[in-house]
Order: sequence, then structure tokens, then C-alpha cells
Amino acid sequence: MKTIALIGAGGKMGCRITNNVKNGPNKVHYVEVHPLGLERLAQCGVTVSSQAEALPTADVLILAVPDVAIEAVSREIIPQLKSGTLVMLLDPAAPLDGVVAHRDDLGYFIAHPCHPSVFNWEPSEAAFRDFYGGISAKQSAVCALMSGEEKYYEVGVEITRQIYAPVKTAHRVTLQQMAILEPALVETLAQTCMEVVKDGYDRVVKLGVPEAAARDFVLGHLRIQIAVLFGEVNGTFSDAAYKISARARPVIFREGWQRIFDMDDIRAQVRDITSTKKPAA
Repeated sequence: MKTIALIGAGGKMGCRITNNVKNGPNKVHYVEVHPLGLERLAQCGVTVSSQAEALPTADVLILAVPDVAIEAVSREIIPQLKSGTLVMLLDPAAPLDGVVAHRDDLGYFIAHPCHPSVFNWEPSEAAFRDFYGGISAKQSAVCALMSGEEKYYEVGVEITRQIYAPVKTAHRVTLQQMAILEPALVETLAQTCMEVVKDGYDRVVKLGVPEAAARDFVLGHLRIQIAVLFGEVNGTFSDAAYKISARARPVIFREGWQRIFDMDDIRAQVRDITSTKKPAA
């Protein structure tokens, strides 16, 4: 049995983790100070601990706090940990930006959920509608050992499988590779593209297309387009579709957009994430 200190236990991600570990094999200290977070933890049926109770004996520290708060929180908390504790973070932004307080006698590990695939098969609609994962839908996770001996990676994967359960696969990546995945691939690129698709959908509805028809049409086409592009089906698009796509690329995408995957640009992306200032438009 391990002792876990879960910082930010009543936050959005913290509550998901709380619900997954509260009946698990480890002793967990749930640390929260925000009134709304305290209300959520009461609803989860767990008892809140103070930092003084949680930190000195923790074998694993999980920082489930916003990226903009990681620097201040880690500087306050890290000095209070015993030697040999594993510090577990849930996103690569703050670690890549170098704002996490460091001690040579601790291990540092990052675990981020992949979230359930759009092609997951689930035995019930309720399980299928666990879009974030961590309740009933299967998902994978990416894991990186940022600092410390290999034993810390093994412990980190063990805890990862608990906090994001049910986990299919724990993929091992480096810190830099995780940052290429997020923010660059799934936020900077994929989310932005989906936001533009949603903008297009809204415009189509304003042009008079019935909303229900537009919704069914775009979501159905998105599913088959993703299936074709990612090899879920043995098929291709029509010649007309390929022609239109080729015509649209230079109209929609600026030349050189691929630089978002250059590490210098990714570091700029994570600085926007960890900064308390709003990024420039």
C-alpha cells in the first residue's frame, strides 16, 4: 500500500481521480482549499486532509492543479516532501516550461490520458458516453519519466492505471514527445480545426439549412472521414472529394503551418499555457 497526496482533489480532473482512487488499495489524502472543490469532495464522500497531514508521509504526490498554478504550488509543496517521493504531473506544459520545483532526491513522472477513441466499442450507451474516460470507457494513456530512476516509472504506470481506469495501454514517451502530442497535435492543430468546422456548421445553419440535418450530415461525414484517414476501413474518398480537398488546403491553411511541431514553437505554446497572461490574438 502506498500513501498518495492528491493536491487539487476537488477540481475537475481532481474529482475524476478522487472517484477512481477512493475505493482503491492505497491510502489517499485529499487536499483542497477552494470552496467549490470542498463541496465536490463532500459529494464524493471523502474526508479532506491538510497539507501538514498529507505531505510528510506521501509516497506519491499528484498535482491535479491548473497549469498556471503549477509553479507556485510546486514551490510551496515540493520542499515538504520526504526523500524518495514520486511527484506526478498530469500534463507536459509546466514540466517542459521548467516551472516545476525540482529536487534531485525525488522522482518526476507525467501521465496524460488519451481519452476514449471515437472508434471505441463499449457494451452500453452509458459507457460509450463516457467521453472523457476514467469512468467506464476504455482509454489509453501516455507516460513519461521526467527525472529519477526507473523504479519511479514503474510506480507511475501503476498509479496511472488507477487514476485513469480502465486503461488499455500505457504508452511510454519522452517529455518532448508528450508535448508534441499535447498541445501541438491535439490542441494547437486538432482542436483548432474542429473549432473551425463548428464555425462552418454554425454558418450553414444561419444560411437556412435545418440544424438537425446539418448536424447529422457533418457528424456522419466526420466519422467516415476519420475512419478512412486513420485506416479503420479499407476505403478511400471520391475523386471529387480529393479534388475539393486539394483546392481548399491553400485557402484554409497558411503555408508553413507545420512549424507548430518544431520544439521552439511548442515551447512558445506551453509558455502561453503556463503564463497567467492571456496570449496575444
